[in-house]
Amino acid sequence: MTAPGAAARVAGQGGELAKRVASALVLAPVAIACVWFGRAALATLLGCAAAAGAWEFYRLAEGAGSRPFARTGIVLAGLTPILVHAQLLGVLRIPLTAVALVPLVLLALAVWRRGVDGGPLGAVASTLLGVVYVAVPLSYAYGLRAFEYAVGDVGGTAVVMLPVLATWASDVGAYFAGRLFGKRKLIPSVSPGKTVAGAVGALGMAAIVADLYSRYVLVPYAQLGFGPGKALAFGLAVSVAAQLGDLVESMLKREAGVKDSSRLIPGHGGVLDRVDSLLFVLPLSYLLLGWMLLPAPGRG
Repeated sequence: MTAPGAAARVAGQGGELAKRVASALVLAPVAIACVWFGRAALATLLGCAAAAGAWEFYRLAEGAGSRPFARTGIVLAGLTPILVHAQLLGVLRIPLTAVALVPLVLLALAVWRRGVDGGPLGAVASTLLGVVYVAVPLSYAYGLRAFEYAVGDVGGTAVVMLPVLATWASDVGAYFAGRLFGKRKLIPSVSPGKTVAGAVGALGMAAIVADLYSRYVLVPYAQLGFGPGKALAFGLAVSVAAQLGDLVESMLKREAGVKDSSRLIPGHGGVLDRVDSLLFVLPLSYLLLGWMLLPAPGRG
């Protein structure tokens, strides 16, 4: 590469980094504030993220040859966290039969909108998958914020941030371990850049951060704690889920033939590119923390 070409490449990388930093400086405080206030603020944030993520998913599905009911799916995805909010507050009671009717309604819609030759089965399946893959997992963040043992805004926020920070640590560990020691590819057909060393580094970093977070945040500030060794086990489980979530989105993007799910977030790609790991981490964390996390000894 010529010197001018190299200079242009460096300048381009610097511009992308500036966009990434600027986006993070704007979005991170908004997200943290919504988690802190919880309730309607968090439900609204999750609803917007779910709707945007579903839009991106349906674009990927269309790129792979499906014809989902995108507008219907986007509305359903955006409403899902809002309905969870209303359900947990007791404002609205949604019977299970109402949820079970959704696939039937979509099948009925396929009769008029797709017909026999319009791929009705694929349309309904991809529409439902967009909601289940994006909106349902994101809604678990609301459940974590309302964790039964959490005391006040500090406790609820601390519970939500535990899997988020463990996921971030997993990504950081994978990046540096992969750069330093990565030779053997993990699953090159799905994600050529991921290595076995990166996967191991991700496991170690997530476990360490989960343990430190438990000791120095959960116990003193949220009055919550793990049993012996459970924080490390939680971090390992989160890392496995995070890496799997990342691989799943990489698989979907490769099938659709795109690099990013969209360009909604300058410097970061799309919403799915930012939350792909959390789509697997949040439901698992909700299940594990309900079993592992208990009031810290001595809490009155």
